[in-house]
Amino acid sequence: MMMKALITAAGLLVLAGCATAPVAPVATLPADQLWRDQEFGYTEAPIPVGTPELFALAADLLSALQASGVKGASTQKRVDHLIDLLFGPDLKPFPYASDLSFTAAETWRSKRGNCLSLSVLAYSVAKALDLPVQLQEVRVAQFFDRHGSVDFVGRHVNVLIRNDARLHLRTGVIAAGDVVIDFEPRSGWLRAGTALSEEGVLARYYNNIAADHFAQGNLTRAYAWFKAAIVADPQYSSSYGNLAQLYRRKGFTDSAERLLLHAIALSEVDDTPVHSLHQLLVAQGRDAEAAKYAAILKARQEKNPYYWLGVGLDYLREAKYSRAVSALERAEALTSGFDEVHRYLAIAYWRNGDQARANKQLEVLASLLPAGTARTNDAGYAALSRKLRNPPDN
Repeated sequence: MMMKALITAAGLLVLAGCATAPVAPVATLPADQLWRDQEFGYTEAPIPVGTPELFALAADLLSALQASGVKGASTQKRVDHLIDLLFGPDLKPFPYASDLSFTAAETWRSKRGNCLSLSVLAYSVAKALDLPVQLQEVRVAQFFDRHGSVDFVGRHVNVLIRNDARLHLRTGVIAAGDVVIDFEPRSGWLRAGTALSEEGVLARYYNNIAADHFAQGNLTRAYAWFKAAIVADPQYSSSYGNLAQLYRRKGFTDSAERLLLHAIALSEVDDTPVHSLHQLLVAQGRDAEAAKYAAILKARQEKNPYYWLGVGLDYLREAKYSRAVSALERAEALTSGFDEVHRYLAIAYWRNGDQARANKQLEVLASLLPAGTARTNDAGYAALSRKLRNPPDN
C-alpha cells in the first residue's frame, strides 16, 4: 500500500438514522491554528525533493528510452515497451516494499518500492513515451501495518493509461478501453479511481516520509515533511490527520482537535480522522461527544463495502470462514461489479465447505474480468478456478 495514515498508541496515521459530524469549513485554517513552527524548531530550509525531482527519470533509463526509437511508434509498441521495462519478459515486477517511498530515479536504481514509488516510476516512463497517462488513487479495503507503537493505515495508488484502440498483451487481448498498471492488484485495481495531480502525488510522498520520521521518533523532521505535504496539496486530508497525531504526541490537544475536524470536513470517505477524534475525546473524558463520533463511525461502516471487505479478509486470515462469508456477503450487498468481493467470497464459500456458492461467485467473477490486462502478483481467474476445484486443505 502506498499512502500512510498514522495511528499511535493513542491514535491512527494514514499511509489509516444517526447524528452527523460537526465539521470545520473547508478553508485554510489560520496560521496560529495550523502551524507550530517554534515548538518543533522549524526552519524554512527547503525540502530536497520537489515535483521535478520526484518524477525525474534516472539518466541511464532516460537515455535508453531515447535510444529505443519507440516514442513515435504506435500505442501498442509504446505500451509493450513500458511493460517490458517494468515487468520484464516473464511479467515479474520489481519487488514490492511497502515501507519504501522513493522518487522515480531511486525506484529504478533500487528495483523495488511501494505502490506510490512504483506508480511514480511507471507514470514517468509513460510520460517519456508520450502515452496519455494519469496517476489515480483507488479505494481498497483498509490495510493496517504496525511499527512499534504506530499503526499505519494504507491507501493505494496505481497508473491509468488512456486507450481507445485494441491492445494485444502477453496475457491476452484487451478490448478498446483504458489500461490499468498496478503493482499490488489485491483489490479494486480494475476500477477507475480518483485522478491525482502531480502536486497531489508529491503531497502523498511527503506524507509518507513524514510518517516514517514520526514512527522513528524524529518529530522535528516529521513536522517539516507534514507541513510540506499540506503546502503541496491543501486538500489532501490525511496530512492534516497525521499532523494532528504529531501534535497530540507533543500535548497540543486543542490544535490536534482542530486539525482532525478540518480533515473530516475535507473527506467524507476517510474514516481515520473520525476514529482519531473519537480517541482524543475519550482520552479527555468527553464521553458524550465521543459517543457521537462513535455513532458516526459505525453508521459509515455499516454502508461501506470497503469496511466489510476488510473485515472479511481479516476473518479469512484468521480461518474464521463462516464469519468471513457473512462479512463478504455484506460487502456484496453494497456493491455492483466489484471483482475483488466475488473473488474473496468464492474463497470464503470454498473454505466454508459450500462448493456450489463458490462456483456461482466464480461465474460472476469471470463475467467481470477483461480478456487480458497489465496485471501482476495475481494468480488470476484460471489459477483460482483450478484451486477451488479441489477440497480445501483446512
